[in-house]
Amino acid sequence: MNASHLKGQTIAFAASGGLDSCTITRWLTELGVRVVAFTADMAQPDEPDFDAVRVRMLASGAVDFVSVPLRDAIAEAGLEIIQAQACYEGRYWNTTGIGRHVIVSGMLPEMRKRGIRTLSHGATGRGNDQVRFQLVTNMLAPDFQVYAPWRDPEFLSRFRGRSEMIDYCLERKLPIKATRDAPYSTDANLLGLTHEAGRLESLHTPPTFITPGMGVHAANAPNEPEKVTVRFEKGRPVSINGEKVDAYGAIALANHLGGRHGVGIATHLVENRFVGVKSRGVYEAPGMELLGTCYAYLLQLVLDRRSRELFDHLSGFLARQVYQGYGYDLASRVAKEAVRQIAQLVTGTITVALYKGSVTFASASEVPHSLYSEENASMEATGEFDHADSEGFLRVLSVSARALAAAGQVRPS
Repeated sequence: MNASHLKGQTIAFAASGGLDSCTITRWLTELGVRVVAFTADMAQPDEPDFDAVRVRMLASGAVDFVSVPLRDAIAEAGLEIIQAQACYEGRYWNTTGIGRHVIVSGMLPEMRKRGIRTLSHGATGRGNDQVRFQLVTNMLAPDFQVYAPWRDPEFLSRFRGRSEMIDYCLERKLPIKATRDAPYSTDANLLGLTHEAGRLESLHTPPTFITPGMGVHAANAPNEPEKVTVRFEKGRPVSINGEKVDAYGAIALANHLGGRHGVGIATHLVENRFVGVKSRGVYEAPGMELLGTCYAYLLQLVLDRRSRELFDHLSGFLARQVYQGYGYDLASRVAKEAVRQIAQLVTGTITVALYKGSVTFASASEVPHSLYSEENASMEATGEFDHADSEGFLRVLSVSARALAAAGQVRPS
C-alpha cells in the first residue's frame, strides 16, 4: 500500500510522539490523508507527559489525538511473560515484543468506535516491530489494513534516514525532541526499555554506554545488599515486603527496588531478529528480572522432572511466539493455558538479596506444593529414602546400558 492510495481517507497512527511519528504524520497530512494519532499509555518512563505528546502530534497535523489507557493491560501481559519465563535468547524479557501486542489489541476497539479501518505505524522495514503490528492486526481484525510508511517507496524516496527527517521537521517548525547526535534510540513501557541503533551498533561500545532510565548501572548501585520478600499466590505476586500489590503495583515497585540496585540494567544481547538479520540491543527490565527470578526459584520447588521438561519447552516456545508477533494465535493460547495450570501451583514466599546487579536466593517459605524435602534430600540416614534401595534401581538401569555396549552403539571419545 502506498500513501497515494490513502488520500482523502482517515487512518489511525500508532504515535509515540517521537521523530518518526511527527514526520510521518505531517508527510501524510500534506498528501491529503487525515491522521488520528493514537498513543498508548503504558507507563513508559521516558514519556511521563502525555499532554506534550498530544501537543506535538496536533502540531504535526493530526486531526485528533487519542490516548489509550493500557497500564493494567501491559502489567497483566508482563505477568504472563514472568509466569512463562518467556525470555528470548537469554535474558531479554520480551518487553517490547509483548508491548506491541498490547498496543494493537488496545487500539483496534478504539479504531472501530471511530470507523477507522487502517492502522499505520512507524516501525522500520528491517525490524521485528513491523511484523508484530502486521500480524496482530491481521489476527485480531482481519478486515483492517496496515500501512507501513517505511515499506512505502514514496516515503523511502523522500526520507533515507534521521537526518532528512530532522531537516523536514525543522523546516516546518515541528516541536521534535530528536537531534542529529542522538547516540541511540529507545523504546519504552512499564516492563522495560529497549536501546538500539546509533553507537550501540558497534560491538566496541559497552552496554554501560547507555544512560539508564529505570535505575543505575551495577557499579553505581549501593554498596550494601537489600533483602526483598515477594509473596506469590497461584502465580501472582500479591505482596512485596509486606505491601499488598496488584499486577501493575508489583511491577512498578519491583522496577524501583531492582533499578536502584542495578538489577536488569544494561543487559547486552546480539539477537536473531525474525526478519533474518542479527541486531544488538541493550535492555533494561529491573522489575521483570526481580519478579521473574523470584518466580523461577518457586518453580524449582514445585515442578517434578517431567513437568520441568514440558515447562522449559513451553517457555522457549512462548518466548519465540511473542518475539515474532504470534502471541495471540492458537498455539500460543494452548501453550499459555498449560502455563496457567502450572501457575496455579506456584504459591509461596521468596526472599532474595539485591546487590550490584544480582538477585541472590536468601530463603523460601510457605510453599504448600513444594516437592522438596530436606529429609529425603539429606545425605544423612534420615527420611524415607533408603540409600540401599538404589542398588535395585541401578541394576535395572544397567540392563539397557550393557545392551547399548553389547550392540556396539557406544564409542569412547
